Amino acid sequence: MKRNSDIAESYDLIVLGSGAAGLSAAFTAASHGLKVLVAEKEAHFGGASAISGGTIWIPGNRQAAEAKLDASLETARTYLTHMIGDGADLPLVNAFLERGGEALAFLEEKSELKFKVRPISPDYHMELDGSSDGGRALEVLEYDGSQLGDRFRELRKPPEGMLLFGGMMVNRVDVQHFLNARRSWASLKHCLKLIARYAKDRFSHERGTRLVVGNALIARLARSALDLGVDLRTGLRASRLIDEGGEIRGIVVDTPTGEREIRSRTGVVLATGGFGASRDAGQWRPRTDASHRSMSPPGNVGDGLTLASTAGGALGEGLVSNFYWAPVSVLTHGDGREEKFPHLVTDRAKPGLIAVNRQGRRFVNEADSYHRFVLAMQADPQVNSPCHLVCDSAALSAYGMGLARPAPASNAGLVKSGYLVKAASITELAKRIGVDPSALADTVARHNADAVRGVDPEFGKGTSSYNRSMGDPNHRPNPCLAPIGQAPFYAVRLVTGDLGSARGVRTDANARALDIDGKPVTGLYAAGNDMNSVMNGTYPGPGITLGPALTFGYLAALDAVSRIKPLQ
Repeated sequence: MKRNSDIAESYDLIVLGSGAAGLSAAFTAASHGLKVLVAEKEAHFGGASAISGGTIWIPGNRQAAEAKLDASLETARTYLTHMIGDGADLPLVNAFLERGGEALAFLEEKSELKFKVRPISPDYHMELDGSSDGGRALEVLEYDGSQLGDRFRELRKPPEGMLLFGGMMVNRVDVQHFLNARRSWASLKHCLKLIARYAKDRFSHERGTRLVVGNALIARLARSALDLGVDLRTGLRASRLIDEGGEIRGIVVDTPTGEREIRSRTGVVLATGGFGASRDAGQWRPRTDASHRSMSPPGNVGDGLTLASTAGGALGEGLVSNFYWAPVSVLTHGDGREEKFPHLVTDRAKPGLIAVNRQGRRFVNEADSYHRFVLAMQADPQVNSPCHLVCDSAALSAYGMGLARPAPASNAGLVKSGYLVKAASITELAKRIGVDPSALADTVARHNADAVRGVDPEFGKGTSSYNRSMGDPNHRPNPCLAPIGQAPFYAVRLVTGDLGSARGVRTDANARALDIDGKPVTGLYAAGNDMNSVMNGTYPGPGITLGPALTFGYLAALDAVSRIKPLQ
């Protein structure tokens, strides 16, 4: 590992933050011959991108066209127009649509970043014109983390609850194989192969080197950037920008011996991950309370936004949502440490599971996107938040719920801790989670009658292609509905949560930070969650943060490249 004391005095471009946006900018700039510094203040690089699902949403991509899926930019534009509404920043939306495919093609051609299209990956609002069942979402290919060498230790590790056996990563396909392992020889072989590799890895590594989802995305980008000579530093925090006559010319960093200037010829890219973990974030979440939990890494406290503000950059106002929402469950360990689990794709849509509010009533289509789920919690926070997921032993055995694993895993420890509430009857379960027993019994009875028929007249669970894609494809007649009747019964408490902040620095189509008058702040760029949401705080589909992050990191770098020639 390099020491931060041997950092050069100047670079062509400085990038603050090492997530998808920052590394996209760094790699692109380095590919065009620029000398680049990536300064990551945390001890591990990758930010929130490293612990994400690793899916990107970029309409009009090559893979969709080759697979004869929806590759139309016009239908995507129609969808986003309906999704975002009157608050759309059209220059940004148009830049994303028109140049996202270009950015992706460049990164795939020049770097080790590789994606495959999901043949079935519906948008999150299939009721809107222009929505698509597949072609816009791509998932990153798995990667061998050992290719990072010693720097593998610096890659941010996913949360414990998202790993198997203490250190094995899995993606959506792997999860389905594990769920099918007891009824499919092909799935069992797939699982045994993964376990064998993981066991071998543990002889030489603290966790598995087979990387998938966000870890694979960051590892691929980081390896590519390092190969081009990008100076990727961890534990390096920028305390302020060097502003000379309204032009950003570098950063001032904290060192053990005091502050030090690092100059930049073309400026600074802010990609520090937004402010989801900030102590002040609550003021931007008016319909949440102290139980709210963010999945943002602890270092994502708004450094980029603060630096931009001091340089005259303007922040976004009036977004539909200031955060990207997700329901979260929390396990408190005996030592007081909290383990958070975001309920994204593994449980809510599965048959035999419902969500009930404080009155013991359903209030939402459980199979809708995580963002929509929390919006329903916020619609009546006094009643719907916190809420509980409820299932029976058959559903828990088949699918798990939150941190609780499916059979044959034992969840006794989770029951003992209070994370997983267990009861012999629905009445007893209601008492243990603090809801009216008669209301919960009535809710379950009505749900069961509908589930037998495969319909949900109240909330429409399982009616959209997105719902069905998240359910159990082997369950009939509705992949998202099954009666809740096999004792014992279980519940997990959910609170409002977020995956990161949407409110950020206002930018133009080249990711240049704008001042209050809409004029660029020379030499200052913002991308990723430091950039005000292209989607205006809405959540159209899987990967709508990572897709723009890669795109506008790329565009920021190209603008910096265009500025280097006049300076030479």
